[in-house]
Amino acid sequence: MPRRLRPSGDHLLGLFRIVTGFLLACHGVAKLFGVFDDGPVPVGLWPYWWAGLIELGGGALVATGLLTRPAALLCSGTMAYAYFTEHQPHGLLPLQNDGESAALYCWAFLALAVLAPAALSLPAAKLRLAAARGAKAHPPGTAVT
Repeated sequence: MPRRLRPSGDHLLGLFRIVTGFLLACHGVAKLFGVFDDGPVPVGLWPYWWAGLIELGGGALVATGLLTRPAALLCSGTMAYAYFTEHQPHGLLPLQNDGESAALYCWAFLALAVLAPAALSLPAAKLRLAAARGAKAHPPGTAVT
């Protein structure tokens, strides 16, 4: 009977990291370049332009697995700030104040900052590539001097 391919928990978290980072980076692109939106936010406009910069840069870093913990923590804090300053004054609950995405992103990035899954990241791929090159240069059973 063929063995089913089941992703490990690390790979599932890696996919979660990639998708979540990519989706936040899309929000940054929308703010900074006006894609899917009414137009770009004016450069330097507090807090929107800076939030877009953090969303694009932090989302890209998290998606690629580079500096995952600090980038995810910064993204989580940015989303908490967005929720409490932009959404929460319009109602107590996220369903009332249209803050569901900010709340979900905040908690998702906090989880990624704590867990920092390395599976499917650029640093892990670089290590695997270096190990593969080292194995080809030194076949098993040969001495390395």
